[in-house]
Amino acid sequence: MKNIYVGNLAYSVSDDELREAFAAYGEVARAKVIMDRDTGRSKGFGFVEMPNDSEAQAAIDGLNEQPINGRNVRVNEARPRN
Repeated sequence: MKNIYVGNLAYSVSDDELREAFAAYGEVARAKVIMDRDTGRSKGFGFVEMPNDSEAQAAIDGLNEQPINGRNVRVNEARPRN
């Protein structure tokens, strides 16, 4: 399972839209836009989990610096939490 960080997301992007963008490259186990607890608005980043490492790498390579809802996103493998 590869965990992918997606940054610079437009605040309007939903979990489903994030899932759809990555589904073009393979199976998506989970897609989650991180929301601010107090305001309920997107924080502008999210995470996608893909079970197949080669599909995940193809998604990282294919979507990095590409537009999702009008903003070019930054996509890379998520670093583990400390």
